Amino acid sequence: MADCSLPHDSLFLGFDTSTQSLKATILDSNLSIVETELINFDSNLPHYKTKDGVYRDTTVNGRIVSPTLMWVEAFDMMLLKLSRKIDFGKVAAVSGSAQQHGSVYWKNGSSVILSSLDPKKQLVEQLREAFSIKESPIWMDSSTTEQCMKIEEAVGGALELSRLTGSRAHERYTGPQIRRIFETQPEVYKNTERISLVSSFMASLLVGGYSCIDETDGAGMNLLDIKQKSWSKKALDATAPDLEEKLGKPAPAYAVAGLIAPYFVERFHFSSNCLVIQWSGDNPNSLAGLTLNSPGDLAISLGTSDTVFGITDKPQPSLEGHAFPSPVDTKGHMVMLCYKNGSLTREDIRNQYAEKSWDVFNKYLQQTPPLNDGKLGFYYKEHESLPPLPAGFHRYILQNFMGDSLDGVVDQEVNEFDAASEVRAIIEGQILSMRAHVERFGMPFPPRRLIVTGGASSNECILESIASIFGCDVYTVERPDSASSGAALRAAHGWVCNAKGSFIPFECIYKDRLEKTSFTSKLSAKAGDPTVVTKYALMMKKRMEIEKRLVEKLGRW
Repeated sequence: MADCSLPHDSLFLGFDTSTQSLKATILDSNLSIVETELINFDSNLPHYKTKDGVYRDTTVNGRIVSPTLMWVEAFDMMLLKLSRKIDFGKVAAVSGSAQQHGSVYWKNGSSVILSSLDPKKQLVEQLREAFSIKESPIWMDSSTTEQCMKIEEAVGGALELSRLTGSRAHERYTGPQIRRIFETQPEVYKNTERISLVSSFMASLLVGGYSCIDETDGAGMNLLDIKQKSWSKKALDATAPDLEEKLGKPAPAYAVAGLIAPYFVERFHFSSNCLVIQWSGDNPNSLAGLTLNSPGDLAISLGTSDTVFGITDKPQPSLEGHAFPSPVDTKGHMVMLCYKNGSLTREDIRNQYAEKSWDVFNKYLQQTPPLNDGKLGFYYKEHESLPPLPAGFHRYILQNFMGDSLDGVVDQEVNEFDAASEVRAIIEGQILSMRAHVERFGMPFPPRRLIVTGGASSNECILESIASIFGCDVYTVERPDSASSGAALRAAHGWVCNAKGSFIPFECIYKDRLEKTSFTSKLSAKAGDPTVVTKYALMMKKRMEIEKRLVEKLGRW
């Protein structure tokens, strides 16, 4: 493997512009975290009057946006804070992560403003009039249902759009957002010189010019041909006229966006040789931060929403999940599944059936047998996107189920289980759904490596259930902020690729020294009994049959 040594005494800086905050992580040349910092938008920038970093429009159903200038001012504030902690002159490369799907609209002539920033002034002072829309649509926005339907129809249907761009049309995706602006605010669209994602917007600030959208984050737009890694003419034509010139060319995630702009050299004393590596989305950076790099690597993030993501070389077109070009390789794809009903739904069952206690919840998990005596549950506290079902709880008992065949097995719907069975049913139901949709999406099974993150990753009983259903060892990480630390790791990787003059495998950065870095994972649950894993496969098949019936009966667009 190539020599991937990093310059001694150098630093690598990673940012994460999330919905509610701006985070920074700094790694040294040994890939150990030396400093972190956080700016909370609501509390540190109260004059924008956001709640959880956003505005919820009460006049337009589903419209949720963030003030673009808030991100600029937060960046000013972050750099000032970091300048008191580290020597920016030692930063060899910087990269970043940002909430996916959010978009920024640069006004005609703004490229001149970007290229002539005055180091004596803050960024926010100089960019107040740089945007044709002052509030950026973000991933929470759901005002584009009509545009989604029109785009799918124009390209030949939802599955064709998924085959082409990696996903069916989603309301939060950037393409439908652009179409809505073109349809409802044509003068604004005409006055827009460049459209950035939040990731490429932040990179543009650093290089003093319009940065490319990276291929991975670009796949979250319903606009990129994920096989060709270029904009799809069919998808562009279905969205808005003259769109390609407003987007610029996509670029690989490991590529150099440019040298850091003179503004930052003079104002904050960065080295003029500091590289800016393409920024990408938060999920791709989390994948990098968890050191997932090969087909079969999989992560499950257990949070308010549960997310499953990993790497495959053969993604299957899907109406349920998302495929992106890999952020850590020139081949392969990152695939992702998103569930709206995660920790809050688990907490709801805990509160109803386990005395509002995780100790009682876990006791019930330990008391009940794997496969829950054939009891299956579908628990949706909020309307779910995977599968597309309204809020509601659905419980079934599989009669004659012994785990060795589905012959003669019938399901009977019931109103309620006993308390212990309710607890096991929600955990097994959520994990079985993850396994089923991972397999349907073309992920290798069982996973080569499975890492679990998020708040519930500290629950050993849940981890043991994951190991039993997926049939593999389960690892966890103690490190927080995988998106910003992943961005810093990608900065180091981009630096090495640039130094070598070609792409270098991502794992080269930390291979043979992983245990000495900030990216160590630990074994937390051993693989389940193979016989039980096989029985879970049959229960999963039956669950998917019931899920299909529910979608046909209750599902929505």
